[in-house]
Amino acid sequence: MTIGPLILRVVLGAVFIGHGTQKLFGWWNGGGPAGTAAMFDRGGFRPAPTFAIVGGLTGSVAGLLLLLGFLTPFGSAAVISVMLTAIVAVHLPNGMWNTNGGFEFPLVNIAVAAALAFLGPGRVSPDHVIGWNLRGVAWGLTAVGLGIVAGLLVLAWRNAQLARPAPAAEEGGHQPPRAA
Repeated sequence: MTIGPLILRVVLGAVFIGHGTQKLFGWWNGGGPAGTAAMFDRGGFRPAPTFAIVGGLTGSVAGLLLLLGFLTPFGSAAVISVMLTAIVAVHLPNGMWNTNGGFEFPLVNIAVAAALAFLGPGRVSPDHVIGWNLRGVAWGLTAVGLGIVAGLLVLAWRNAQLARPAPAAEEGGHQPPRAA
């Protein structure tokens, strides 16, 4: 089956290129570096400007890898990491449904990324043309595992930052919510 993975790759890849470029450049009504840094700071991700750039690059590169079908398990792992972090840090308190700001959409992104890691990119891809067989149980589990570990590391860093005193208000900082 060639068309199924191609459809999944193109849609998820395009969505994540958009997701990343919102952060990096402010495209598609995004916050750009300054707005994204402010959002990350409110969420306890410090240093926020660094997280804004890294988050934007991660989303953009993951999307590009998936869209092209190149190193697909690694693009999948990056999507899983970004979405796991978003679920825990932002969406989980809002419940399941997206209409309430819940984790429905990030969870679907994780599922599609994981499925692509197991299925592979299909025949219409550089991975296939090069002869790389980056699919199957081992590659799928590797991508899911890498995504979870990377997401948990980012969340651990965030929790460590939330445990530290926030910068003083006169220095432009504010007190974010404390991690549970």
